[in-house]
Amino acid sequence: MAEAKRGIFSRVFGGAAKPPPAAEHLEPQPEGTTHVPPLSDAAEPDPAAPPSEPAKPAERSGWFQRLRQGLARSSSALGEGISSVFTKRKLDAATLEEFEDVLIRADLGVVTAARIAEALRQGRFNRDISDAEVKAVLAEEVEKVLAPVAQPLLIDPNAKPYVVLVVGVNGTGKTTTIGKLASKSARAGLKVVLAAGDTFRAAAIDQLKIWGERTGATVVAREAGADSAGLAHDALSKARAEGADLLLIDTAGRLQNKSELMAELEKVIRVIRKLDPSAPHTVLLVLDATTGQNALSQVEVFAQKTGVTGLAMTKLDGTARGGILVAIAAKYGLPVHFIGVGEQADDLEPFAAKDFARAIAGL
Repeated sequence: MAEAKRGIFSRVFGGAAKPPPAAEHLEPQPEGTTHVPPLSDAAEPDPAAPPSEPAKPAERSGWFQRLRQGLARSSSALGEGISSVFTKRKLDAATLEEFEDVLIRADLGVVTAARIAEALRQGRFNRDISDAEVKAVLAEEVEKVLAPVAQPLLIDPNAKPYVVLVVGVNGTGKTTTIGKLASKSARAGLKVVLAAGDTFRAAAIDQLKIWGERTGATVVAREAGADSAGLAHDALSKARAEGADLLLIDTAGRLQNKSELMAELEKVIRVIRKLDPSAPHTVLLVLDATTGQNALSQVEVFAQKTGVTGLAMTKLDGTARGGILVAIAAKYGLPVHFIGVGEQADDLEPFAAKDFARAIAGL
C-alpha cells in the first residue's frame, strides 16, 4: 500500500517521492531539470479515476506555446534591445556594455548579465554577429542559471498529511495557486484539505470554499477576522482526523517590511509545529513577476522569517521584465516549483528551465 501511495504522490507534482530540500542557507541546488505533468482542472475530479499519467509530447508542446505567448512581452523587449545594439555593428567592448545594460533593464540581474556578455564574447570578439546567435547564447546561459533550481514539488507520502504553507504579499495569487494545486492533487487521487488562513479577507475565504466544492476537498474556515494561527491548528487536526494526504494552508498577504504582520505568520508556523514538529513540510512563496526588483526583497525576508523551501512565480504574462526570475535564481538558489502565465488552471505549470530560457529569448 505504501508503494502504491508513493506512486500516486510522485505523479502529483512530478519526480520521485521524497521531501523537498531545505533552504536554510539559500545555497544553489544541484544541477539538473525535471519534467513534470501539466497542471489542469479543466474537468471536475473523478474519485474513481486512475492517477494522472505523465504529459504526452503534444501536451508539453501546447504548454510551451502558452509559455511563449505569456512571455511575449519579455522576449519582445529583449529582442528589440538586442536588435538596437547589434544591428550593423561588430562585437566590441562598447557593444558588450550596451548589451549588458539591455539585460539589466530586463531584470536578469547584474551578475547574470555579465555572465551572458562574457559567454557571447568568447570566440566572437570583433566579429559581426546576428540577432539569432545572440539569442541562442542568451537562452543557453539563462538555462544554465535556471537548471539547478528547476525542481518539482516533491511530497513525502510518509508525512500524513503533508503540509504546504503558502505565503506571500497581497495580490500575488496565493489563493488561486492553492486552488489549482488542490485540483491537480484531487485528480491524482489524493485526499486534500484546504485551510482558509487568509482571515483578513472574506473574499479569500469564499474563493477557497469554491475551490473546495470544485475539487471535492474539505475546507476549514472561520469568519473573517478570526485568529489565523488557531485556524491552522484546527485545519491540521481536521486533516489528521480525515486521514488526508495533503493540507494546503492559505495565509494573509504580508508586506515584507511590516514586522508585526510577519510576526503573526511566524506564530502560525509555531502553532503548526506544536502538532507536528516536522511541519510545514513545504513553505511555498508565491511571487508576482510584475513587481520586478521588489520580488528580490520579498524572497530575502520571507526566507528569513518562514524558512521558504520553494517558489511559485505568477503573472509572467503581465510584465516585460520576466527576467526577474533569473535574477532570483542566481541570487538565492531556491527551488522554483511552478510558474504562471495566465488566469486559467492550465496556465500554472511545473517549472522547466529549458522551456523558460527558450521562451524568454524568443526562440
